[in-house]
Formats: sequence, structure tokens, C-alpha cells
Amino acid sequence: MSLRFVLDPDLTPQLRAEIVDLWVDVSNAGGAVGFVPPVTATDVHVTAGPTFAGIADGPDRLLVGYSGDRLAAMLIFSDNRFPLTAHWCVLKRVMVHPNTQGAGYGSALMVEAARLGRALGHEALHVTVRDGLGLDKFYGRLGYREIGRLPGALRVAPDDNRDEILMWLDLTDAD
Repeated sequence: MSLRFVLDPDLTPQLRAEIVDLWVDVSNAGGAVGFVPPVTATDVHVTAGPTFAGIADGPDRLLVGYSGDRLAAMLIFSDNRFPLTAHWCVLKRVMVHPNTQGAGYGSALMVEAARLGRALGHEALHVTVRDGLGLDKFYGRLGYREIGRLPGALRVAPDDNRDEILMWLDLTDAD
């Protein structure tokens, strides 16, 4: 089954709850979306509140992907909030439900993000990933290139610091 994408859906209480549930499930499955397991909805709500405000009040944009009627994927086009970087944006909270891993939903989500990024007038997309999970290889297959690293920037446990990898997709390149 393929995903049905919706850009800027109405951020209803139901959708907010579905996003928090997705965020918890992805985090507890080891996904690198701002937490390390175990995570509860209460933990996620602390970060979700400001995230939802940036979407509801602008300038951020939400892209969701549905498998049937179920929220299966999402990401946020996060505005840089700085005029000199208005020509590109950061993708944040890139998530695909763990039960759908291997179905191609992650690739489909990122291809749709690139398509929409161009349509929204962005010249590039930027995403950061946690080293040690193979995410840089996933994004590399989609055309992203590593542009830098912040060594040991992410502390996932007392004796486990990971690099934050900066990835970049030039949307002005010919397809």
C-alpha cells in the first residue's frame, strides 16, 4: 500500500494525539527523533507543544503520510527564521511508524519532501542525523550528501556520545 500525503493538514486535537503516539512509538523503537527510549507521551508533549505552535502559528509546515486512515509518516519543514537562509529549510522530526519499516515509506516520504521543497521554492533541504544508526546511508541513497559533523554532540547515554551528521540535498540539481 502506498502513502497518501497531506501538506498542512488541520492540526486538530486528534492529529496532535496521533503525532505524539507516532513520536513515542518511533522513539521507543530506537528512532532518532529527539529522545532515547524509554519514552512516554508525557515526555514527548514537552517538545511537541512548541513544535505544534510553530506549525499552527507558522512559519513551519507539516507533511503527513497516511496508510489508509492511519498516520504512518510525517516530517516538518522547519523555517530557518532568518532572512539570509530563507532559500533552504531544515526537515525535522522525520518519522515513519516502526510497524511499516521496510515498506518504502521512508523513501516515499523523503521523495515527496523533495518534490514539495521545490514547489515551495526551496533551493535545498537540510537534515541532521544521529551517527551509529546508518541513517546517513539512507539519506545518501536519496541524494543527500554529508556536509559536516558535530563530534560527540548528541549524548544518548552517560558514556555514549554520538556525532550529529549534517546532510544536504541540493534541489537545484537536475533530476
